[in-house]
Amino acid sequence: MASVTATELVPALSIGPFTLRSRLIVGTGKYADFATMRRALDASGADAVTVAVRRERLVNAEGKSLLEELPLDRLTILPNTAGCFTAADAVRVARLGRDLLEQLGNPGASWVKLEVLGDKKTLLPDPVGTLEACKELVADGFSVLCYSSDDPIMAVRLRDAGATSVMPAGSPIGSGRGTANPAAIRIILELLKDPAHGGSADYPVIVDAGVGTPSDITIAMELGADGVLLNTGIAHAKDPVAMAHAMRMACESGYIGARAGRIPRKLYATASSPWEGTIAGE
Repeated sequence: MASVTATELVPALSIGPFTLRSRLIVGTGKYADFATMRRALDASGADAVTVAVRRERLVNAEGKSLLEELPLDRLTILPNTAGCFTAADAVRVARLGRDLLEQLGNPGASWVKLEVLGDKKTLLPDPVGTLEACKELVADGFSVLCYSSDDPIMAVRLRDAGATSVMPAGSPIGSGRGTANPAAIRIILELLKDPAHGGSADYPVIVDAGVGTPSDITIAMELGADGVLLNTGIAHAKDPVAMAHAMRMACESGYIGARAGRIPRKLYATASSPWEGTIAGE
């Protein structure tokens, strides 16, 4: 039997108008410089990157443009509304992101990662504002990827409001705590994916925020998530490029492992080899 690579065991992910080869989506902010960012993006294997339309400096102090530093021949930009604290502000920034994509030659690519935050200390999502903005953007023709808390009921409401993908937080943004409430993520996955609960197996659920280590990604994927989005865990690592490599492998490993069929947990030991047929005295 011919051997297969990890990439061959991980199918592409469809989200709205895009099909992504990688199930890892990474950010473009917080890097020490553009050169490090480029190398880390390459190492991550991601083919979609988020750009904070409102908060990100598209031109740095040296006059270099972030967009000029991104290899747009192989990367797809996912605009996000990071830094918005009202539904109205998020809708405005989302429309600016659509204009940005059109200027880059992506007419009709109206997708957005929607963030409506509740406050500057916790950076937790404002559920009321997020739902309001989601409804307005869906009506405006957007494919909306909704950043939300790990509240299963809110996840269902966002999906029912037309969100293309719900993106529950593993833990607060930049906290490095990983998936703090795996039980809540499992419930969200069941409600959004199980037809018995009105879900669809193909509905994309992406765990977003709080990743600190590769194992955090593996855990999220083993829970059944379709993908993971992160930024700080790579950009603020001591070696962002090496960490990006590790995050890439963790994402693939978690996806494959979740579908390989793990052994059941047992209270007592089970011998690795049979007792019958052993050599006397061993």
